[in-house]
Amino acid sequence: MSEARTRLLDTASRLFYADGLRAVGIDRVIAEAQVTRATLYRHFPSKDDLLVAYLTQIDEAIRGRMDAARSSGADPDDIIRTVAQAISDDIQGAGFRGCAFLNAAAEYPDPDHPVHHAVLEHREWFLRTMTELFAQTGKIDAEPAARHFVMLRDGAMTAGSLTDPQPICATFLRGIEGLLAYRSGLEADDVTALSNTP
Repeated sequence: MSEARTRLLDTASRLFYADGLRAVGIDRVIAEAQVTRATLYRHFPSKDDLLVAYLTQIDEAIRGRMDAARSSGADPDDIIRTVAQAISDDIQGAGFRGCAFLNAAAEYPDPDHPVHHAVLEHREWFLRTMTELFAQTGKIDAEPAARHFVMLRDGAMTAGSLTDPQPICATFLRGIEGLLAYRSGLEADDVTALSNTP
């Protein structure tokens, strides 16, 4: 990747995440990246291409962290905990403004738009990966558990961008423990009680 392309993508990514995909225009990206318009269009023929590259970069980073967790040698329960803790850490990080993919989907709801396609592709991969992880724990209802995980994540990322993220993350992590405990044969009421324990 050329230096100019890297600078363009890094600048655009920072601006898109902070201020919104539609709110940030090409002229602002060019000015802050300190490149010419010709340079931008040589690497990204349209703004849509730049937006998809922004989401692809985030997707690749998340996939990399997932691969690292899965190759750590930890058991599946602890890999799921590691994934959940990484999400919690992100939510509590400086400048957190919610899930980049949910934000993008809200701005580009048209299912035929390439940005929407990029969002769905990432979410389908994440759900598929979490389903595999829950299956490896021996949980017979792995897909519903994975969908529950994704719902908890979505809720935590949304709420964590609106208010104090610490109690949000604590609730999120307790919810994940509840999912893992349910696999151990606890009754549903016991899982609910566990999830509500401070």
